[in-house]
Amino acid sequence: MTSAAGDIRAGNIRAGNGEGTGYLAAAGRARAALESIRRTADARLEPVAVIGASGRSGSSLCRALAAEGLSFRPVVRSAARWAATGLAGEPRLADLTDAPALRAALAGAGRIVSCAHARHAPAILAAAPPGVPLVLMGSTRRFSRWADDHGDGVRQGEAALLASTRPGVILHPSMIYGAQGEDNVQRLAALLRRLPLAPLPGGGRALVQPIHQSDVTRAVLAALRRKWETPQAVVIAGPEPVRYADFLRAVCRAAGFPPPGVVPIPLAPLLAAAPLLRLLPGLPRIRAAELRRLTEDKAFDTAPMRTLLGVAPIGLEEGLALTFPPR
Repeated sequence: MTSAAGDIRAGNIRAGNGEGTGYLAAAGRARAALESIRRTADARLEPVAVIGASGRSGSSLCRALAAEGLSFRPVVRSAARWAATGLAGEPRLADLTDAPALRAALAGAGRIVSCAHARHAPAILAAAPPGVPLVLMGSTRRFSRWADDHGDGVRQGEAALLASTRPGVILHPSMIYGAQGEDNVQRLAALLRRLPLAPLPGGGRALVQPIHQSDVTRAVLAALRRKWETPQAVVIAGPEPVRYADFLRAVCRAAGFPPPGVVPIPLAPLLAAAPLLRLLPGLPRIRAAELRRLTEDKAFDTAPMRTLLGVAPIGLEEGLALTFPPR
């Protein structure tokens, strides 16, 4: 098997004669053996309990698991919301504040993924079967200097996992875009279509490093397959940071309209004007906390993502092309 696999990698298969036929047969056996090994390893993952399976990241993960032939168990609060995804599978109903129901929903799982908010990590850790590895979804919001309930909850969830003896990881994605129904770049594009000028604090010089949903899903799949000796935290983000103003322009180009001019403006007037946007029909709501975070750099080292998970994220232009397909 090793020889045949080596010949495949080296391109040493010579078809059209008996020797080539022998190589091809050996190569087929090698591939079958490698696939058998992979399937045996994957069998130890199954079933994968997916908490929050009806959400954007959860449903994307379930589609990927189904495509790879891995069995999964959706754990959701609403059977109707799960049915709306169009995915097969009988859901287990459990509210994360209902410890007995959550414990029953997770019983017998080979791996557990939670796409729910990381603040629920203590409840999940308490309900999960002993020793079953856990993959949690956090957020790079945990690094923001602008404290809010979301970021505080992520920090608390990370602390709970790292203080436990549970093998697993909490993945901290940067801004996620490209998911079905996501409201990050889609909402931004809807706003920019209506604006002749884009007022940005500091002229949009702060850095952002968004990640496409497909890379988030690949990272979760890799985390499921990795053997975690101790609990860890790993940031997952796009390949490189860009200025927010350049990100804005890239979104406009991908959505098919010219970007508005960027106007540097102090943060205070924007904060004062934000509530007024709610009075204008057709404009999405912009929260004050979102404006504040536009003033801080969100740039991250993706080396751990690449080395621990083996995921090389796609570039922004490619990701936006997938998000705004040609019409």
